[in-house]
Amino acid sequence: MSDFFNVEALTGLGYILASVLFIFGLKQLSSPNSAIRGNLTSACGMLLAVLVTLLDTGILDYRWIGLGLALGALIGLVIALRVQMTGMPQLVALFNGFGGVASLLLGAVEFAPMQVQGPDGAVVVAIALAVLIGGITFSGSLIAFGKLAEILPGRPLLFPGQQAFNVLLLLAALGLLIVMPLGLWEGQRVELLIGLVGIALLLGILAVIPIGGADMPVVISLLNSYSGLAACAAGFVILNKVLIVAGALVGAAGLILTGIMCKAMNRSLANVLFSGFGAGADSGGAGATSGGEVKALSIEDAWYLLEAARSVVVIPGYGMAVAQAQHAVRELGELLEANGAEVRYGIHPVAGRMPGHMNVLLAEANVDYDRLAEPQDINPIMETVDLCIVIGANDVVNPDARSNESSPIYGMPVLEADRARTVFVLKRSMASGFSGIDNPLFYAENTRMIFGDAKDVVSALVAEFKGSE
Repeated sequence: MSDFFNVEALTGLGYILASVLFIFGLKQLSSPNSAIRGNLTSACGMLLAVLVTLLDTGILDYRWIGLGLALGALIGLVIALRVQMTGMPQLVALFNGFGGVASLLLGAVEFAPMQVQGPDGAVVVAIALAVLIGGITFSGSLIAFGKLAEILPGRPLLFPGQQAFNVLLLLAALGLLIVMPLGLWEGQRVELLIGLVGIALLLGILAVIPIGGADMPVVISLLNSYSGLAACAAGFVILNKVLIVAGALVGAAGLILTGIMCKAMNRSLANVLFSGFGAGADSGGAGATSGGEVKALSIEDAWYLLEAARSVVVIPGYGMAVAQAQHAVRELGELLEANGAEVRYGIHPVAGRMPGHMNVLLAEANVDYDRLAEPQDINPIMETVDLCIVIGANDVVNPDARSNESSPIYGMPVLEADRARTVFVLKRSMASGFSGIDNPLFYAENTRMIFGDAKDVVSALVAEFKGSE
């Protein structure tokens, strides 16, 4: 009986329980009602995995671990207190990169002793995969962070022969994956590792720079999958069961989410990664392709129409996030409901800069999740809607996706706001969205533009409602 409760047995049981908690936590994340419990369940699983790992008799000095925990906790606390909700997409991109570089460093550290001991083919393959995928994830995530934070241009960055060069780099990486476990070039394994790291980092950069800002939700979910796959490979390197399970779960979940994002845009993953979407689009934002006349509306006149409306659909976009207008939007929705209107929120899966961006913002403002609806639920009733309020959204309400075969977004499922009886579009200016594509909705007969900061405009509408009571 005593042998059953040795450290190795307890470690194995702890890892199994942690894996079970991960799986249950992921299942609970599928529903808004249980998402908070899902986060807590998964966090408990990770805590258990860390504690069980610390029982490993191979750990000789806990001081470095304690220092790392303290430093990580301090950085996490600062980030939690300072980063606004508008900064969440770039923060998620950065975290994906941290996961990738952790796997890269783990693989590199495990590879070094093999120069003396001789290589184990299977382990070297796992190391090479951890380094390759981790490096691509790290550099690609940094580029995504730069685009989202507008440190780098959001448009696709292309050069002649780019795809061919990427293919050559990928072939070189695959060649190293074959050479390294075969033990060729006996005295140059470090050089091979450095070469693989360099190729991985360059591939990550070149894989993301040709992707435009409108496709960032897909990129974020794909890089998240990469970070999980890198962690899974790292788990095989150090023979850590829970790391293999956790990495596989993250990798699979990220791939599934990537598929959902692509389906929401009616585009293949290859088209997202290699088409350079938005590179040739008009970025002037002055309505060059529509040639229509914009009809502006004052806050007072907008209030008269809102007060008479009995069915309202609110369609949020990244402009709402930038203005941090979600709380004002929730308050306006409550006032409309109190005035007898039925209020719904049309949420496009790729609205914003990361998957679920608008859902997160509205949840933060305590908007009832049951009032959120996807395009397939809203579009069939759009013709019966008295008023549709578009707040900082562009591509996800662009009617060219249905009617203009020459448009880059033709065929993409959108929220058909133009079919509502009246449309309010809240924007700071007539500038195009992140993708740089002009939107004919802004010039439609039933559209009225309300210019200004979204939070200020919605707050002014709220004030009009309260002043009329």
